[in-house]
Amino acid sequence: MKTRARVALLLPGGLALLAGLDAALLLLGLPAPVTTERLPQVHGPVLVLGFVGTVVALERAVALRRWWGYAAPAGLGLGALLLLSAAPLPVGQGVLVLGAAGQLAVYAGLWRRQESGALALQVLGGFLATGSALLWWGGAPVATSLPWFAGFLVLTIAGERLELARVGALGPRVERALLALGVAVFAAVAVTPLWPRVAHPALGLALLALVLVLVRYDVARRTIRSTALPRYMAWCLLGGYAWLLVAGGIWLLLGRVDGGPAYDGVIHAVFLGFTMSMIMAHAPVILPAVLGRPLPYHPAFYAPVALLHASLAVRVVGGDLWGSAAALQTGGALNVAAVLAFVLVAVWSSVTGRRRELRAPRARARRADVPTASVAPRVAEPVR
Repeated sequence: MKTRARVALLLPGGLALLAGLDAALLLLGLPAPVTTERLPQVHGPVLVLGFVGTVVALERAVALRRWWGYAAPAGLGLGALLLLSAAPLPVGQGVLVLGAAGQLAVYAGLWRRQESGALALQVLGGFLATGSALLWWGGAPVATSLPWFAGFLVLTIAGERLELARVGALGPRVERALLALGVAVFAAVAVTPLWPRVAHPALGLALLALVLVLVRYDVARRTIRSTALPRYMAWCLLGGYAWLLVAGGIWLLLGRVDGGPAYDGVIHAVFLGFTMSMIMAHAPVILPAVLGRPLPYHPAFYAPVALLHASLAVRVVGGDLWGSAAALQTGGALNVAAVLAFVLVAVWSSVTGRRRELRAPRARARRADVPTASVAPRVAEPVR
């Protein structure tokens, strides 16, 4: 598929991100560019399935290299657009289900090509994405689907990190341990609607164990002492793992959380602290492969990442833990600003990187056209 077509498939995901940020401002009681009754209602699913789901599905479709694989990102993006439109809510929910199911078909194609523990984790995440869409479509509250949304993101990202770690000759014992912990996360999520009092603490424990193993064997522990892009990615990854520990600890200690400060803390530790940090880490590597456009690293990438983690700490510690409404609103508004700042920095980096690519051949051509006589040494005139 051509680059323009891939960009077109990614656009609904970008709109879902902007709509989700707008809804976040509304939920905080702050002024927002767009005000509708539906936006706060679809805030979580639009961000998780409409934005992250579309990006993941597009990346996997590119890896599959089959035309039908692009039906998954198209379905998830269309579902997000329908949720944001005046169409009946169940229509958009149903299209999200189809898009998530299409992603499972993509995983099946990748599995036939090459089986691996890393892909198995992503498949489990795909099942949780489909299950979350089905639960929501069936009338379950978003709070009931929260562990399913979180499990989809955690297992998908863990699978991708394991895929990258295998390049560094990660041993089969560690791969089996990560797969076993991924199965434990999947099983705990699956039974949360049936036995919530047991399943939620079990999910928290499984998440904590999974994160500790990931941190122990992730290359980020070494590359944080490097420079440029590897060091930037390492800071993002380790920061994301830290926030996932927060979410796992809340579930382990408090069990099921359906509202209030603990609920807000879990949601934003997983979806902002962990997921957005991972997206910021991988964007300079993944987006050029998907879109065919450069996204060169620049130190400016650190600014939105630092703002994201600092503002999330204000929100969770000052707002959720201490109950300060001002800290909650301030931290939440700065969360939105951090994500938008990253988008702007990424666009700027891509545009300037593309310009450098276009100028490079012309510069080489000019150097090749320089006549050799012009660089010959001049003979000094005799001194009179």
